[in-house]
Amino acid sequence: MSDHRTILILCTGNSARSLMAEAILNREGAGRFKAFSAGLRPAGAPHPSAIRLLKRKRHDTSGLRPKSWMEFAGPDAPPLDFVITVCDRMAGEVCPAWPGQPICAHWGVPDPVSATGTLSERHLAFWNVYRTLELRAAAFLNLPLERLDRHRLQAEVDRIGLLETPGKLPPALRQTASSCGDAVRAAVVVPGSGGAIRPRP
Repeated sequence: MSDHRTILILCTGNSARSLMAEAILNREGAGRFKAFSAGLRPAGAPHPSAIRLLKRKRHDTSGLRPKSWMEFAGPDAPPLDFVITVCDRMAGEVCPAWPGQPICAHWGVPDPVSATGTLSERHLAFWNVYRTLELRAAAFLNLPLERLDRHRLQAEVDRIGLLETPGKLPPALRQTASSCGDAVRAAVVVPGSGGAIRPRP
């Protein structure tokens, strides 16, 4: 791998979770990584709550927009080193042949867009997802990439997808984590599988 690595974060709508992950990785991994995000069926615009939270955390949101994953599968697309899905529905999709033969993994998180309850509970849903993505990004960026072969690197990236922040999610998010999130808490990643999931024992 080169010194500058690229990572693509995938979700169904590319309006919240994957955009937050893109922003976190681009800021914290500046100079070492370039993160992109895309979706299978991209929304018309970023979710306002996601943008509001990112601005509150002082992220640059000027370039964030929902995009089709096909933008990263064509002949002019940048070679990819990593492809990460954050939505269970995306983890089961047949993906294009990504340029660069990237390592693929699943870092599923519930969809905060579908959270119900009070305004505070809905805002907390976005905050909890942000914290989980921030934790996983920190673990990823601290991997000794130059010392890991491909097999070990795959295992480490899979393991990061199991990291959770302490504390419980609010009831609104636990009950309606969305079609992309309901299975996350009842599944585990199969190490070395490129993101395949199975029911938790």
